[in-house]
Amino acid sequence: MLKIKKGDTVKVITGKDKDKEGKVLSVDAKKAKVLVEGVNMITKHAKPTAANQNGGIIKKEAPIDISNVMYLHKGKATRVGFKMEGDRKVRFAKSTGEVID
Repeated sequence: MLKIKKGDTVKVITGKDKDKEGKVLSVDAKKAKVLVEGVNMITKHAKPTAANQNGGIIKKEAPIDISNVMYLHKGKATRVGFKMEGDRKVRFAKSTGEVID
């Protein structure tokens, strides 16, 4: 089970986009990659199609490895752990011990 989910706010901790923050758009559990809003932008050359009449150069996010991002809790990057709360398994911020969800 991955510690980062779709909709989380994360901070990039390494690579060309280091210190950038953004919302997770999608998570690929098999490849351990995440798509973060406004991070790791690539330019894609698209041919004209029915959906995109003009084609041209499109800027879009590319996936980055999940190990290169950290969960943001109250504006600070923190590690994430799991614990049992009653009969539910919940994520918690290791820096504060607070339950995330």
